[in-house]
Amino acid sequence: MLERMMSFLRDLPGGVKGGGISGDDPRVAAAALMYHVMDADGVRQDAEWDRIKQILGEYYHINGRELDELVKAGEKAEQESVDLYAFTSVLSRHLDEEGRIAFIRLMWDVVYADGVLHELEDNTLWRVAELIGVDRRERVLARQEAARKVPGAKGTPTDE
Repeated sequence: MLERMMSFLRDLPGGVKGGGISGDDPRVAAAALMYHVMDADGVRQDAEWDRIKQILGEYYHINGRELDELVKAGEKAEQESVDLYAFTSVLSRHLDEEGRIAFIRLMWDVVYADGVLHELEDNTLWRVAELIGVDRRERVLARQEAARKVPGAKGTPTDE
């Protein structure tokens, strides 16, 4: 089950090997959304940054220069975007329901990487989940699962 949940990122079309990274690459969309949630509270923690790089490296089986290219492409795309829809629409086209839920779980892992849930991070995850079609129940379960992994996690979710 865990392998199925995590393999969705790895199996997305596009990729960073060979032909570089394109603007419509679902991997760039995933990286951009992770950046967006990391920056939602206005504080970029090393733990969140490290978790994003770990997720991208693990699930795409990349490291070194390839990982750096994806990280830079995701950050640039997020900085140049005007809304979340550009990224969520790409993921919605490429992921089935299980993949979309798995993506929300990974985003919660980024949020809780620093042990603190900020209301702006919670709101961002709510919006992303709505845009990619993950229902409230699945989003809340994913958040609770991520919070349980972090002893002493702080923050009060708005929708329990």
